Amino acid sequence: MVKTRLILFMIILFGLSACSEGFPEISSPVASSGIEGNVLQGPMCPGPVRIGATDCQDQPYQTKITVLDANNNQITQFQTDSLGYFKIPLKSGTYMLQPKPGKPLPFASDQTVVVLDGQFTQVTILYDTGIR
Repeated sequence: MVKTRLILFMIILFGLSACSEGFPEISSPVASSGIEGNVLQGPMCPGPVRIGATDCQDQPYQTKITVLDANNNQITQFQTDSLGYFKIPLKSGTYMLQPKPGKPLPFASDQTVVVLDGQFTQVTILYDTGIR
């Protein structure tokens, strides 16, 4: 009797598991457009640099960047990572990137960036160290 009930229970359990579809996977939305790139500072050495010299190349720079829309409204502000890299999702449109200046150097100029739907626009921001 116990054996019969156990077999019946197993058949029901197996039948229910075969009919179940499980839980649907919920995926988080993936940004399809925005800006990505890096921030560098340079020059790193004074005076003329020898052609092919690698010891005075521009270096990654960690900083804050403010993003403004076409009406000069702040959309977001972000900080680059320690290697100067960033990737920010944005809707398609025209934006102004305002790099935060040092005190007083290094300094970088504002940049206008156009983001197209379905694409990440590549941006390089170069900070001037003032070394001459």
